[in-house]
Order: sequence, then structure tokens, then C-alpha cells
Amino acid sequence: MKNAVPLVMTLPDEAATGALAATLAGLARPGDVIGLSGPLGSGKTSFARAFIRARLDAVDVPSPTFTLVETYTPDDGPAIWHFDLYRLKTPEEAWELGLEEAYADGIALIEWPDRLGSDLPRERLDIDLAAGGDDGSRVATLTPSPVWTGRIAGLSHG
Repeated sequence: MKNAVPLVMTLPDEAATGALAATLAGLARPGDVIGLSGPLGSGKTSFARAFIRARLDAVDVPSPTFTLVETYTPDDGPAIWHFDLYRLKTPEEAWELGLEEAYADGIALIEWPDRLGSDLPRERLDIDLAAGGDDGSRVATLTPSPVWTGRIAGLSHG
């Protein structure tokens, strides 16, 4: 994103990744899009699971690797759409998964957001997860659009 100032955080373990996800879950609003990038095994699905559990205490949060999308509808608040677009061949395939509805009034967590090309909204929070070292830590780079900049301003660098 142009002019976005990334926030880089070191997450020492999976609990820290979960804590970041829970914090961001508390800041998310209807219509928000959060793109989760990083290589296989970098923690994208773990982040999404922690985010979903923080929003609605969901016990079973399966990976959408094969279904491509899982939707969670809380009693109060917006639906959460968890997309895993790894297997998509074209951006157009994502629209068949309910992407338009997720963008309109849900919260969209999108693993492999680069698969959407120009169909990825400008207003979003990008989170890139990478291995931090042999100790199991992760490095999260948060790149906010203007609507997210103020919301994540209070997060500290790790």
C-alpha cells in the first residue's frame, strides 16, 4: 500500500501470535479485510483461528484449505469469513466463494490475498508472517491502510 508505514513486531511464540490476533479481533469492524501473507507454515491459519476464537469463542475452527472458505456467524456482530485462496487459479474464482458479501458487511480474513490481484480492496490491513529464527518465533509486519492506521497506533513494536 502506498504511503503506509509498516509496524514490525516480533512474536516469540504461538501464544504471542494468538494475543496479537485477539487484539486485532477486538479492533475489527464490519467491512474490514485482513490479508494474511507468508510462506507455508508461517502461522496464517493459527492467526486466523485465534482471531475467530477471540470474536466468538468458537471451539472448532477448521482450516479452509480444502473448502476454500469457512463462515462464522456470531449472535451479535458481523459474520467472519475465513478464506484460504492458495488453490485458486484466477481471482474470479474467489467471487464464487461469497467475497462480495464478506466485503460488504462481514470481516474477511484472507490467506494468500495476492491471489486476488486487483480485486483486493485498498482499505485493508495486510499482515505478513515470517519465521523469526530457529526458536519458533515469528515476525509480523502489519501494513495498514488509512482506516487501520489509527486503530493499530497503540500496538508496540516487538
